[in-house]
Amino acid sequence: MTLAPTPPDLAAAQAQARADLAAAHRLAVWHDLTEGIYNHLTVAVPGQPTQFYLPPFGLHWSEVRASGLLTVEHDGRIVEGQGILQRSAYCIHAPIHAADARHAAIFHTHMPYASALVRLEDQRLQPLGQTEALLLDQIAYDDDYDGLARDTAEGERLARILGDKTILFMGNHGVLVTGRSVAEAYDRLYSLERYARVHLHALWTGRPVKRLSDAQVDKIQFQIHHTTLHNGGAERGTPAYQLHFDALRRLLDRREPDYQD
Repeated sequence: MTLAPTPPDLAAAQAQARADLAAAHRLAVWHDLTEGIYNHLTVAVPGQPTQFYLPPFGLHWSEVRASGLLTVEHDGRIVEGQGILQRSAYCIHAPIHAADARHAAIFHTHMPYASALVRLEDQRLQPLGQTEALLLDQIAYDDDYDGLARDTAEGERLARILGDKTILFMGNHGVLVTGRSVAEAYDRLYSLERYARVHLHALWTGRPVKRLSDAQVDKIQFQIHHTTLHNGGAERGTPAYQLHFDALRRLLDRREPDYQD
């Protein structure tokens, strides 16, 4: 049986997803969001609702290239590519991808500042400033750490806790963010770590912190969801997360263009 060729527009979307995911791994090294070969970033394969891309286990994230990504079915079968599928990547990511198509990109890391927050007895992010207020309505909290993810039941549990939120604080473990695209997920991951760093620095001063009121938080969240960030030009209508990721990719294109190979 000969498989039908992939339509050109779908092939282009798949190539874009591959390049974006490879770029995210390289950028995560720049921004200290990685632990060498560990943790996992995945993105759904455009046009294939039961498949996702991720690098083979054992590559340092600075080595990830678009052409080297594995294509994995939600049942754990590798359908394209060569290399090892890390069990925890499959057990966490496959159930979350399957639970909601809006979780097209899923990034799980043990990045230091956010991972410090989830080690506190109360891991909830406090509304200490504007940046925290932007995130508060997007965070779900897992307070019942249940060991290493060696079975898809763990991913299913995490998917239920996450629901339609986009950030999961995984108590005693790390964090997970999702997005409708690699660009959205990377911007969210990057921003979360910077917010966590500022948040912790404020707590580390030992001085009393000044919390935002509920009314202030509500106003900030209304503004982020219902008002525009910029006023037109060629980028009119382009989300800020896409502008950010495009800017980062331009830097990467100059310094490490081989990620696109």
